[in-house]
Amino acid sequence: MDLTGAKATGEVDADTKQAVADQLKARGLIVLDISDKHSSKEINLGFLKRIKPTDLTIMVRQLSTMVSSGMTILRALYVLEAQTENELLTEVITSVRKDVEAGLALSDALERHPKVFSPLFVAMTRAGETGGVLESSMMRVADQLEKEDSLRRQVKSAMTYPIVVLTFAGGILIALVTFLVPVFVGVFKQFGGDLPFITKITVAMSAAVTGYWWACIAVTSLIVWAFRKWKNSYKGRGQWDAFRLRIPMKIGDIVQKISLARWSRTLSALMAAGVPLMQALDITAQTAGNRVVEDVMESVIDSVKQGGTIAEPLKAAPVFPGMVVQMVAVGEETGALDAMLSKIADFYEDQVDAAVKSLTSILEPLMLVAVGGMVGFIVISMYLPLFKVYDSIR
Repeated sequence: MDLTGAKATGEVDADTKQAVADQLKARGLIVLDISDKHSSKEINLGFLKRIKPTDLTIMVRQLSTMVSSGMTILRALYVLEAQTENELLTEVITSVRKDVEAGLALSDALERHPKVFSPLFVAMTRAGETGGVLESSMMRVADQLEKEDSLRRQVKSAMTYPIVVLTFAGGILIALVTFLVPVFVGVFKQFGGDLPFITKITVAMSAAVTGYWWACIAVTSLIVWAFRKWKNSYKGRGQWDAFRLRIPMKIGDIVQKISLARWSRTLSALMAAGVPLMQALDITAQTAGNRVVEDVMESVIDSVKQGGTIAEPLKAAPVFPGMVVQMVAVGEETGALDAMLSKIADFYEDQVDAAVKSLTSILEPLMLVAVGGMVGFIVISMYLPLFKVYDSIR
């Protein structure tokens, strides 16, 4: 209310309620209550907000460019905060900027947001701050993010076709079993007699889907939940990652190449940025993405602690081919391990690209055969009794 006692309401934009109160008091108003504005017409779906790798890469490149031009980190963060279009990323940048204003180092401020900035990101930033080469470290981070995003897109493009085809085939199968088969079942009852075996299977499937659809949904949900819980457990994740490396039709080979490309690219980027070796090995183990590779990295860390080499423990690991072991050994001997690891990453990223294209060409005819087989099974099972009746009439 104002000094005369008349009530006044309105809206004020500020970062905190205290800032709102200060603004109102400066206007000569007495503050009674402050609450966040939530309009009934606004639908805030926070769980749908996410930061795309592309947005993060652009932000890092812009930060590197501004810092290299002589702009202070704090001013650069203000600029990023004003021009970043992703709302969630803007909130994170705002929080980082406030921490930097409070006296924290940039790497420490980034470390407070582990869901956005990975340990690799934080470690390379801290190394850049320590060595006075923050702009080059930021560029390396951006390059690393682009490589990871490119690898991720390759895998997604390979999986899109089979997922779409299998989803379409599953929809057709459910539609046939739900709507077509019951019509034929009514006809079969009029004919009487014993049905062929495959027809009995189709009729049983139709009865289960139409009569016990709730049980089908419950069982499917239970299986999915149990699988995810097993996969997220420590033992289950190790078993799942090991199984992925053994999947036939070259899928396991692609998983192995992706793991090797990520491993070598991460370790190369960390070493090139000046991150201490033990810390670089530890971060590489955390971001490997495959438990088999992580377990090998634990052996590597133990070997280095005891004065050994990185290449020696890799020899006993089947997931690391002989070429990788030899190149790592040469890199250690010549003192150019980061450059050698970068070449390994380039090689396996090209291998992943070629393997994905080869896998797609193999999957296309297999998917067509699978769809044709499912639909053909339903159609044949429905027409067999009609052929049997025709033979008996003739």
